[in-house]
Amino acid sequence: MPVAGGVTINDVVLRDGLQDEPVVVAVPDRVAIAAALAAAGVRAIEAASFVNPARVPQMAGAEELFAALPRDGSVRYSALALNARGVTRAVAAGADEIVLVVSAGQGHSLANAGRGVEDVLAGFRDVVAGHPQATFTGGISTAFTCPFDGEIAPRRLLGVARGLAGMGVARIVLADTLGTTAPERIARTLAMIRPALPGVEFGLHLHDARGQALDTVDAALELGVTRFDAAAGGYGGCPFAPGAHGNLATERLVAHLHSLGVRTGVGEGALADAVALVKECLARGAPLA
Repeated sequence: MPVAGGVTINDVVLRDGLQDEPVVVAVPDRVAIAAALAAAGVRAIEAASFVNPARVPQMAGAEELFAALPRDGSVRYSALALNARGVTRAVAAGADEIVLVVSAGQGHSLANAGRGVEDVLAGFRDVVAGHPQATFTGGISTAFTCPFDGEIAPRRLLGVARGLAGMGVARIVLADTLGTTAPERIARTLAMIRPALPGVEFGLHLHDARGQALDTVDAALELGVTRFDAAAGGYGGCPFAPGAHGNLATERLVAHLHSLGVRTGVGEGALADAVALVKECLARGAPLA
């Protein structure tokens, strides 16, 4: 299994996890969760999304959150953005990395971003060119299966990935947003797309509707993929993707990788403490109006 250098786990509970819960977690609690994940050895954390809080109220206070995050240089804090305004806010807040999200499915793009795929990509071209100092990652939602369009053809996904790579984005994370795509199909798609874009590092963002996410991880490891998104506690979903299930739980992913002898840098005991903290913070969150 070609993972001699270990893998990178990007924990997304503060963004993808909390955005799908029926409560708003206070900013100090979100900061505490970030600190607990960092103490467990997680070195990449997706901390927030800079989106309209009227649409996703759970992500309100993103600027306040970034101003309070513990910073010692050991953790890269990323933020999600859907448009130019979101990128501008993320840059001003000091995000280490900005995730530009575009859907492979046209139907999901219209529901999630309010625009078609090509319009989203066109807007991001100008944004990336206008922020040469920023580090961008591409995130492709519904990369394999769309709740509106059905199965995504690999050639369509490759076209979207090429659009991001053409802007100079050197890391692209492919999301199985519904968590229903068979591991074999994800592996076949990866085997086709990665050689077509050799200058791009590909990662996976896995939801786990059918208990097959770890099988997908195994198949991806065999292909040389070494970056995975996961969420502490398995929380998450997508408010704009009907049928989306929770994320692959970070603690399950870490335990599985350790059982294979794959290094993660994450301590399972401290990670369990972080998961417990997430549950506590959700329990005292303010219910959505």
